[in-house]
Amino acid sequence: MSRRPKVKKPHVDFGGETLGQRLARLRKQAGYTQTEFAEKVGITQVLVSGYETNRNQFSAEMAVRFALALDISTDELLHPKATKKRSLKKPSLRIVRRMEQIEKLPPLQQSTLLRTIDGFLKGAGVSA
Repeated sequence: MSRRPKVKKPHVDFGGETLGQRLARLRKQAGYTQTEFAEKVGITQVLVSGYETNRNQFSAEMAVRFALALDISTDELLHPKATKKRSLKKPSLRIVRRMEQIEKLPPLQQSTLLRTIDGFLKGAGVSA
């Protein structure tokens, strides 16, 4: 009786985060809730949660669907050495939605709000 040698699976280092954690981080950076993201991908929120907590394994099709929904490459989603920041980062949907709401305000209110934001950023040490 011959024994099959154990094959050691190569360990993939995703930069200190799991693939599910990476998906969650990218989803949040894009400004989606799990429910919004699920609708965009065409699955349920429960499945999104399963992928983000590593209960579900990514198939090639799901990786492509996730990348398309996040407007990123599959390399950025799956590649261990992919950078955590996009080179030409788009504002998150959360920020875009707020900007659209601000643009609907009367000019005086816009100006007041922008001065408030500028003051906050200056206090935080971020140049506006």
